Amino acid sequence: MIANKDKERVRVKNKKRIIAILLLIVIIVVFLFFKDNLLKKMYPKTYQEVVAKYEEKYQIEENLIFAVIKAESNFNKKAVSHRSAVGLMQLMEETAKDVAKKNGIPIDSDNIKEELYDIDKNIEIGTCYLATLMQRYQNKEVALAAYNAGIGTVDGWIEKGMIQKDGTDIEKVPYKETNHYVRKILRDYKIYEALYENE
Repeated sequence: MIANKDKERVRVKNKKRIIAILLLIVIIVVFLFFKDNLLKKMYPKTYQEVVAKYEEKYQIEENLIFAVIKAESNFNKKAVSHRSAVGLMQLMEETAKDVAKKNGIPIDSDNIKEELYDIDKNIEIGTCYLATLMQRYQNKEVALAAYNAGIGTVDGWIEKGMIQKDGTDIEKVPYKETNHYVRKILRDYKIYEALYENE
């Protein structure tokens, strides 16, 4: 009697294992078959026309702009951070005003927050700011660190020898958030390159 119950338990357990293995195989096959489509849903090129316009104007790679937007707001045009950064590229109001003024980008300074919710304005100012940082540091990694932590902070790190201006030791960025931010964007940038290389 006990032996029969044990055999039945083993049979049921084996049946469950077989079902789980078959289900896993189906999931793997479906993933492999649809992986590009799934990944493109996770790494979209939303607002592509706007990004293309400012990629050309400011000479910043499209895939880098998309990686920044993904990291900053995950394409949520209404995003606001705990530090009050606004919109797709999470711009601080004062930074946006300064970038717009220095580069002749027309904005309504008295209504800057609403301006930054505008997709076109946000992407233009964010891309222009990124281009300014790339010119200043001549290095993608350091420019991204400055986009996150601020120019003054990054200049301080360089002056104190905490990081090199050429970005060769970017993993030494002392702010955990900025360190993670730079790695995340560089990873997403490579994913965008790989996913859309034939387009």
